[in-house]
Amino acid sequence: MSTDRPRGPGQRAGLTRQAVLDHALDYVDRRGLSALTMRALGAELGVEAMTLYHYVPTKDALLDGMLERSFTLATPALSADADASSWQQGLREFAHGLRQGLLRHPGILPLATSRPAVTPETLDRVEVYLRMLTHAGFDLGRALHMINTLVLLVVGHVAAETQVTRQAEAGGAEWLSALDPARYPLMVEAAATGRGTDDAERFAFAVDCLITGFAHSAS
Repeated sequence: MSTDRPRGPGQRAGLTRQAVLDHALDYVDRRGLSALTMRALGAELGVEAMTLYHYVPTKDALLDGMLERSFTLATPALSADADASSWQQGLREFAHGLRQGLLRHPGILPLATSRPAVTPETLDRVEVYLRMLTHAGFDLGRALHMINTLVLLVVGHVAAETQVTRQAEAGGAEWLSALDPARYPLMVEAAATGRGTDDAERFAFAVDCLITGFAHSAS
């Protein structure tokens, strides 16, 4: 006997909240956040806009869910009793995972810089990180500062990365080739060799510096 629950009025077979959020992320990457409407997203999924309200009750819920989906897919899910002694590696994986997630869906960046991530699924994830840090000996306020500082670093770095990439694709880096090597020998050498220009390397360096500073602040 089938155990499938009957679908409610307006629901569509195979459509889930996660599928709606994933399609919304893809849509925003292709067309931009300003183009996202319930009607436009419904057309992408082949359903009426009203059908989407069975999965996300409002446009705000859709936006919150997109942030949640991006955040929870990208950041490692720690167990509730995560080892406090590995907090540095935990934060490092958190930062690198979030960067990769935002690079996969850069269209979400305007939301990440202007809207708090406050769904229960997102807050559950943050709660575990806070528990890990407080068990490691950090004051609760300091622990929250640590997480927020990392998030700001990630969002700002990804925003800069994507902007530089767009400028380079549009030929906006021509000024590098015009540098006078007699006046700027070190900058010309860096541009020619690529030293100090790798985004992932710079990001890892910044994260390591922050985490080292966090560790010293606890002593």
